[in-house]
Amino acid sequence: MTRLTRSTRAIFTLVLLSAVWTGVLKTPLVAQNDATSSAFTLDQVLSYPFPDNLVAAPKSATIAWTFNERGARNIYIAEAPDFTARRITPYTEDEGQELTGLSFSPDGNMIVYVRGGDHGANRPADGKLMPNPSSSPTQPKMQLWAISTLSNRPGASGGSAAQPTLLGDGDEPVISPSGTRVAFVRDHRIWIAPLDGSKPAEAAFFAKGSSESPAWSPDGRRLAFVSNRDDHSFIGIFTDATQPVRYLAPSTSRDSTPVWSPDGREIAFVRQPGRGGVPKPLLLQQPAPWAIRVSEVSDTSDTSGTDVWKSGESLVDSIPRTAGGVNLHWAAGDRLVFLSYQDGWPHLYSIDRSGRGGKPKLLTPGAFMVEHASLTADRRAMVYSANTGSDRSDINRRHLFKVAVDGSSAPIALTTGTGIEWSPVTTSDSQTVAFLASDAQRSPLPAVVPLAGGQRRTLAADRVPARFPSAQLITPQPVTFKSSDGVEVHAQVFKTAGGESKKPALVYVHGGPPRQMLLGWHYMDYYANDYGANQYLASRGFIVLSVNYRLGIGYGHAFQYPERAGARGASEYLDVLAGGKYLQSRSDVDAKRIGIWGGSYGGYLTALALGRNSDIFAAGVDIHGVHNWDRLGRPGPDLRSGLAVDGISEADIKEWARVQYGSSPVSAVKTWKSPVLLIHGDDDRNVEFAQTVNLVRRLRANGVYFEELIFPDEIHDFLRHQDWLRAYHAGADFFDKHLK
Repeated sequence: MTRLTRSTRAIFTLVLLSAVWTGVLKTPLVAQNDATSSAFTLDQVLSYPFPDNLVAAPKSATIAWTFNERGARNIYIAEAPDFTARRITPYTEDEGQELTGLSFSPDGNMIVYVRGGDHGANRPADGKLMPNPSSSPTQPKMQLWAISTLSNRPGASGGSAAQPTLLGDGDEPVISPSGTRVAFVRDHRIWIAPLDGSKPAEAAFFAKGSSESPAWSPDGRRLAFVSNRDDHSFIGIFTDATQPVRYLAPSTSRDSTPVWSPDGREIAFVRQPGRGGVPKPLLLQQPAPWAIRVSEVSDTSDTSGTDVWKSGESLVDSIPRTAGGVNLHWAAGDRLVFLSYQDGWPHLYSIDRSGRGGKPKLLTPGAFMVEHASLTADRRAMVYSANTGSDRSDINRRHLFKVAVDGSSAPIALTTGTGIEWSPVTTSDSQTVAFLASDAQRSPLPAVVPLAGGQRRTLAADRVPARFPSAQLITPQPVTFKSSDGVEVHAQVFKTAGGESKKPALVYVHGGPPRQMLLGWHYMDYYANDYGANQYLASRGFIVLSVNYRLGIGYGHAFQYPERAGARGASEYLDVLAGGKYLQSRSDVDAKRIGIWGGSYGGYLTALALGRNSDIFAAGVDIHGVHNWDRLGRPGPDLRSGLAVDGISEADIKEWARVQYGSSPVSAVKTWKSPVLLIHGDDDRNVEFAQTVNLVRRLRANGVYFEELIFPDEIHDFLRHQDWLRAYHAGADFFDKHLK
């Protein structure tokens, strides 16, 4: 369960929203225009451009990013010293085709990018089955394109836009240091094409398994890659067609994330144990230990290498699963920088490449998380985002910091205040940090600040439509409350002034679940959309409580990895239930008019709330939620069929089946009384569409009122802007009907 996207204005034709009550088809409910009492429309608050994929050129002070402008996705670039933004790609329609994988040529004059695909999927589509959310009769493809960065440059001849050059079908492009070739992945193999598109791409080599994650050596003579062979994987080195592929320190382990040393003589990579072994108790979380290994890449020397660092064996030592994962970098002074949760928070550490420097040096001490991290161009410092600062509410924000890779000085704040900043990159001259930023009222935009510190500057503000209602948006207020088992829960309250003395209220539940909702516009497009929807619902007279339940990030390892969560017991539902009771306790809330909504994992918790506590939650909107952890849609486990398996007893298997079923919303349909709107795309690669099909059958059999909005050919992270609008319109109308 992962991210999302959007597009132009919606034309509501063939709205697939039908109301069903005890199996009887009702008159279709067509999505309505915004209530006239709203301070702004849904179309206005979702009209903002969302920036993503920020990158910096390797040898010029140029940056590039993508903008999703109401479904039209394009690449923009900006150059020092003025950093005026200009668009270089020609796309104008809400076609639902992603733009990802931006990569600058060494001279900064070309950008290679990927158009199409579903990069937020848990189960990526086969190369021949790309998402087609617009139901086009022409089958979409995921393709590599190259385009000049010189187009639309002020003073250029005619100022006309260049046209992209197709390099071939594929993904994961990396441009060679010479700037003449592009390596990429297609059909689980590594291919190479000329950057100018002068001839078709060719498969670089044959290797068993799935070849992925290509990485050029600094001199461009070799190509490292990951050879994934299911239960184990190798780091491979390809030189040319005359030499065999070499594998670094081959073992039964899973090796990944190859990073070249600056001189090209060595590679550092991540090593995890291979899959398999004696099965562990099913109801207990298991540690995921890992190590950093370094191997030489010489054609003649031994490539066995050595482990520079090894994690412990406890749960807190597990490989990190936050943004960027391990965040492995080869820094100046022959130091390796990486991220670890070993002290209970995700922090940056550095260690001497030889491993002889003793324990890793903690670079970012404190009770906060490091999330987006990058190495400066001179390799001497790390720039990163963290939820810390001078204001205690910064735990629900992100600010930027820099720290020397050798730990010789304390981290220095580059941004402060009530905004949110993320995804920092530095220009090649190591003078400027580019990043993305927002606050409670201002939607996300790119910005720059001197690496040495100083005044920040927002870029491309002219791309925000004049009708975007920034001045009418509220600032959500932070609150905390405790669950029944004593866990402290952070949340944000959206409330406008005026209206009823006792208002209807909603609990909003984010997806993921390793996410954190913030005191402003979110840094992921899915949750930026949800933030805009919560602003809109508040403008319509609802009090909205956005709950950061356990399993989420931002509050330490123990909070992110609780016992008995998910299919092991759904302990995180205690936090959602506590949110409902918190709203009931407020004097400005009508306790009989509390609803709940969320998508993905938030849809799962919405369904669980409606099934278990229809006495608290009077209506719900469940967007592509999980309803049965079994995933096969069976009515329930046959507890008589358990068999002992290699050290796990029959009793343990039966207990696992019982807990898994009891943690699923389908187990609570018999006590489900409140109406629900179910929204799902039937090409979802994260949560099977069958999850909603199965739940509908159960709700109908139990006489539960439901409505459904189904998007043919749409994926989990809705790719079209108009589909987001339709979903949010339908949700707001549903809550109006049942809670007002």
